Amino acid sequence: MGRVVMSVGEADPKGLIRESYRIDAITEAECRSIFVDWALSLPVGVDAQDAIRTVLLAYEGATDHPMSVVLAQGLTREGGTPARRGGWRGRRV
Repeated sequence: MGRVVMSVGEADPKGLIRESYRIDAITEAECRSIFVDWALSLPVGVDAQDAIRTVLLAYEGATDHPMSVVLAQGLTREGGTPARRGGWRGRRV
């Protein structure tokens, strides 16, 4: 079974990623900030991993751009459970 293909418009509804590629001399830190805004703006039901893949394919010629680096890291990072629980249970011995 193949993945559902989405358009770049679905993957980047506000054009945040598109605009980041247009900014001259943008830094990786600025790209990370834009990435967070982008991720929070994804519509409910849109898979973030699929959206990242779609955007990376759209800008595959810009492999040395800081946003490409941030997006690639977004694919490899796994959101797991925190190593330590907060509150009194985390401090109990």
